[in-house]
Amino acid sequence: MKIELMKITLKDTKEIWEMQVKAFKELLDKYQDFETNPASEPISNIEMRLKQNFTFFYFICVDNKKVGAIRIIDYKEKYKNKRISPIFILPEYRNKGMAQSAIKICEEIHGNNNWELSTILQEKGNCYLYEKLGYHSTGKTQVINDRLTLIFYEK
Repeated sequence: MKIELMKITLKDTKEIWEMQVKAFKELLDKYQDFETNPASEPISNIEMRLKQNFTFFYFICVDNKKVGAIRIIDYKEKYKNKRISPIFILPEYRNKGMAQSAIKICEEIHGNNNWELSTILQEKGNCYLYEKLGYHSTGKTQVINDRLTLIFYEK
């Protein structure tokens, strides 16, 4: 299984938005976090991000099939953190190491130091993935609602 990243462009806006909605729908249903969940955001947010010069959005591809995506916020400043927000794998492709591989590739492309991200504290698999990749909790959390708390990581 060969993991590759393919740069997303403005012409891919609708496709990436549809994939994002599909990937995050289960979490939206579970946590009802309509203000923060990527499945509930309008397509215009994707378009806006794709126009940002500090956003690098990639399809995660396996054997030339688009299985997910990752967005890197990278201001290209020496001591400024890079941020993963969001990363997702479509449901039918999960738990095969694709997200882990995509993050490693992004770290090679954008540099191994000064990374941050946040995830859902209640999603232990997500927390395990990031910790396995060397990310550690900053101790900061943000309660979204009575079901969901974000936890912040850095590397």
